[in-house]
Amino acid sequence: MPIYNKLVRDNILQIIQQSGSTFSSRVLEDEEYLVEIKKKMHEELNEFEQAENDPDAVEELADLVELVYAAAEIHGASREQLEKVRLQKESKRGGFKKKLFLIENED
Repeated sequence: MPIYNKLVRDNILQIIQQSGSTFSSRVLEDEEYLVEIKKKMHEELNEFEQAENDPDAVEELADLVELVYAAAEIHGASREQLEKVRLQKESKRGGFKKKLFLIENED
């Protein structure tokens, strides 16, 4: 039986069970959960970087967004609160739509 030792989406265990396979799992404590979310973010970011086409890239981005929402919740923020902060930052500092690349800045 393969050993995964990683955070999985909420319905994965049910999907495994429905396929007739067996598994072992546990519910993480809050501190462990944040550590595993961070690990999973790195995993999904790597998969995004390795994506070879737009649909695969979008799928990996969706995974990252889901993890960002989970991390925000751990830090006491809802999706709506996170979006409010994002919009405030965009209003103050802009977004990334202009594709600007700073080469150097003289003090």
